[in-house]
Amino acid sequence: MSPTKAIKVGNVLMGAEWPVSIQTMWKDPLPVFSGYDDPRLPPIIERISDLKRLGCHIIRFAVPDISAAESLGLLAGRSPMPIVADIHFDWRIALRCMDFPVAKIRINPGNIGAEWKVREVAAKAMDKGIPIRIGINGGSLPVDLAQEEHDTVSAALKAAEREIEVLESMHFSDIVVSLKMNQPDEVVRANEEFASRYPYPLHLGVTEAGPLVAGVVRNTAALVPLLKQGIGATIRVSISDSMEQEVLAGKEILACAGKNAHGVRIVSCPRCGRASFDTHAFTSRWMNRLYSIDADISVAIMGCVVNGPGEARHADLGITGAGNSVLIFKHGEIIRKIDARDADAAFQEELSKLTREKSEQGRLFARQK
Repeated sequence: MSPTKAIKVGNVLMGAEWPVSIQTMWKDPLPVFSGYDDPRLPPIIERISDLKRLGCHIIRFAVPDISAAESLGLLAGRSPMPIVADIHFDWRIALRCMDFPVAKIRINPGNIGAEWKVREVAAKAMDKGIPIRIGINGGSLPVDLAQEEHDTVSAALKAAEREIEVLESMHFSDIVVSLKMNQPDEVVRANEEFASRYPYPLHLGVTEAGPLVAGVVRNTAALVPLLKQGIGATIRVSISDSMEQEVLAGKEILACAGKNAHGVRIVSCPRCGRASFDTHAFTSRWMNRLYSIDADISVAIMGCVVNGPGEARHADLGITGAGNSVLIFKHGEIIRKIDARDADAAFQEELSKLTREKSEQGRLFARQK
């Protein structure tokens, strides 16, 4: 099941048959910038660029007040990826954000206020060509619905319905909807029901999912079943960890669901008493660099010769411990035996060769098409 309507968020298209995009959310308050030459701006832009290289497509910022809207405005025009302004409580903040090149506005029906405020936001969004995400959270539902409905899913769906009716009455249809709860089964049920009724793209996620391990497990439990049904246009894996981990988790979830399986795939052994190579440290050093490579490559990082190259013979490139030495292998064939101290340098050399080969193969394929 796919949404029938496509929405443009900056340079990212979502919905219809467009690929599922990955989002994250900036974890800290934005500084109050003094202007475009503020020295605190470039490091933020560089961090956003790094996230884009990892595979992130859209980034969201909390905008709690007008000064934050001004800071976001200074950033929005220079951001390497589309920026979403996340608005709660005060509709005037949304209005101010739209004076700048933000790509989308998120409002929460549970706290944005009276209908006329939503209409003001929608009127300006329509004028500016900015889509709106109706962001429903199970923990902050409109008070009347929270009191009337004993079922969180039913209340969330009614909240979305009510907001959609307001926007549609204004002929506003650049709508994205999210229905987030902290129980995976509720997330699945709510999004399945919504997708059966409406053509609007769905932003998938689990709210308050928890720390890294718990958060990834809960998001996977909710998102993979939906994605396999064709439900979901964009995802954000909310976890109490770094933005980088959210993006990497999002990529793995999409791959597990058979979506957008592009880029580097890393397999590594958990390590045991046979290990003669510190796979944990090596993986930690190389993970972000590997995931930033724009090529379909599988990499194996193994601790001993049982797992590599034997059990990892499928890998395009692999590294494994072998007593006091380290072996580097390609497609199960050992190509180098080196001292462990030289592992990083040798691996970099072979990885560079492999990426050049893949790039050349891509060019040949493009010419043949």
